[in-house]
Amino acid sequence: MSDAAAREEPTSPGIKDVAALAGVSIASVSNALNHRERVAGPTLERIDRAIGMLGYIPNGAARSLAAGRTRSIGLVLSDLGNSLFIDIARGTERAADEQGLSVVLANSDGKLEREDRYVELFAETRVRGVLLTLNDASHFRAIAGRHAHGQPIVMLNFHDDTGRYCTASIDNEAGGHLAASHLLETGRRRIVFVGGPDTLQPVTDRRAGFRRALVEASLAPVDEISPAWVNRSDGWQVGRQLADRVLNGEVDGIVAASDLLAAGIVQALSEIRPISVPDTVSVIGYDNNQAAWDAPIPISTISQPGEELGYVGARLLVDEVEAPDHEHRAIRLTPTLIARRSTER
Repeated sequence: MSDAAAREEPTSPGIKDVAALAGVSIASVSNALNHRERVAGPTLERIDRAIGMLGYIPNGAARSLAAGRTRSIGLVLSDLGNSLFIDIARGTERAADEQGLSVVLANSDGKLEREDRYVELFAETRVRGVLLTLNDASHFRAIAGRHAHGQPIVMLNFHDDTGRYCTASIDNEAGGHLAASHLLETGRRRIVFVGGPDTLQPVTDRRAGFRRALVEASLAPVDEISPAWVNRSDGWQVGRQLADRVLNGEVDGIVAASDLLAAGIVQALSEIRPISVPDTVSVIGYDNNQAAWDAPIPISTISQPGEELGYVGARLLVDEVEAPDHEHRAIRLTPTLIARRSTER
């Protein structure tokens, strides 16, 4: 046998070597790697020093299995084409960084089967918990029924006051009220609400706020239009539908339930002469995403604190995982008005 074959391959230092050099138990080293708060300061220093001297590299997968969970949290977003959800991801990542955690991202496109599949996948990979953005009450009921006793889940962009889950959401009723009030303050009186479908909780809440503002002004909506969805193409179709009513003076203000809807409406109306936005009709959207600020006619909007939403949701999730006396909470954040050219008078 050759010398090369006879030589044993060098082995990497293991947790036993760290424990022996530090003069502590293997359990103490395991706690230092997974639950540092459980280890006394002097002992922790000896373990860290031993790890450095040996060049020990912990096996992340083995640590995850031993601890029963990874150092990650899952985030399922409804629509990566909407900058609101990018802001939510940024806020989630900031909160995770503060806790030494990482974020695993998934995009559901608002489809229940994908939401369900990702929640199950995250459970299988033993993430610490899941942040799930929702807007449909039927999706919430389905997810709650199938994963009632699984890993911690915090619902984002959806409010549930039953206490079954922690939730972090925007006060969309207040946002709808703010949008309609802005048009009223600029002198508009013949106002239409555009938003649908009715299964979307944020849309129904925004409509409720819109109605409240008009009731307070002793007015009634000219109309409430529910397109198939909240995208730009839906808004364009509504804009063409409303054009004659705008020309006839029947409509002078439009509250759209999303910026994409508002952008489509403005585009359609601007193609028809002599309609002018905002001289003939004012349009306000909701979300404060790129469709509003990067439009040929910058669109007034209701801004949602998406980054704060993601941050608050992640903190709720960490608290649920770590705190034995955790109680579910429902947090509502307040939206703000951003006035732009589409509502100038």
